[in-house]
Amino acid sequence: MPSGTRRPAARIRPAAKNTPAGPLLAVDGDSFAHRSYHALPKTIRMAGDKPAGSILGFANFLIKLHEAEAPRAVVVGWDTLEAPTYRHKAFRAYQSGRQFDKALLDQLPLLREFVAVCGFVNARAAGYEADDFLAAAAALARRRKWPIRIASGDRDTFQLASDSSTILYPVRAGELARIGPEQVVERYRVLPEQVPDFIALRGDPSDRLPGAKGVGEAGAAALLLKYGTLEAMLKTGRFAREAEQLRLFRRIATMDAKAPLPAVKAITPAWDQAAALAWRWKLGKLAERLDRLAAVNQTSPASHA
Repeated sequence: MPSGTRRPAARIRPAAKNTPAGPLLAVDGDSFAHRSYHALPKTIRMAGDKPAGSILGFANFLIKLHEAEAPRAVVVGWDTLEAPTYRHKAFRAYQSGRQFDKALLDQLPLLREFVAVCGFVNARAAGYEADDFLAAAAALARRRKWPIRIASGDRDTFQLASDSSTILYPVRAGELARIGPEQVVERYRVLPEQVPDFIALRGDPSDRLPGAKGVGEAGAAALLLKYGTLEAMLKTGRFAREAEQLRLFRRIATMDAKAPLPAVKAITPAWDQAAALAWRWKLGKLAERLDRLAAVNQTSPASHA
């Protein structure tokens, strides 16, 4: 398999086990698909001489994350790029100008195939973003009283941090920082539940949200410290001319926990089936790694009940 030069795998510090069954793991599929695509050489190919850098990087990341977190179940959320969400309809400039390489777009369906073959849940529906499925997974975890780990490179997910919900956020040297409520406060001087209000005021260049005029990160935090919420501040008459737009920005920044999440149940990964898929794709090193994991599954008692 021609693979070119590969970067070292991301270093993920093992988590303390919260329960014998482990946490629910929710992953922003698009976020890490993009990171893998841009991190690995474009010379990595699969069967049919097709690009495979994102597949290889994402698959190895997901395996390593599973080994580190030992989850009871895995949900991978995806954007639906061909269908606009209510966010795009409500604010025309939202995420405008984004362009994606065809080589990356061609790999996304194969990534979802890999996730499904492993026995994990793909969450994807028209009108919703990957973030929304992370919020839906967090809501499910609360109802079931499960801890949850949420892996995403989008800081909007900091609104989901809680005592039982930890954000796994990529930082320098490929490491994942563990973000809980305390870390959100340390970074932004706001509580997790204030993050949508904070984004509305500060703005978000990556999503083309301009925020309130003359208010930056420090100013947004100071306003929320004083007023508590964006709505309480607007009721005093602050930003009267921008009020409705700021309310819209807050709505856009708020993840939709009512996104249609498929059924989620505890499973032992089907590494053997994933290995067979990797062999068909002629990704030999990935297939060998999955074969080793499958062998461990066969010799170990089921860990998820």
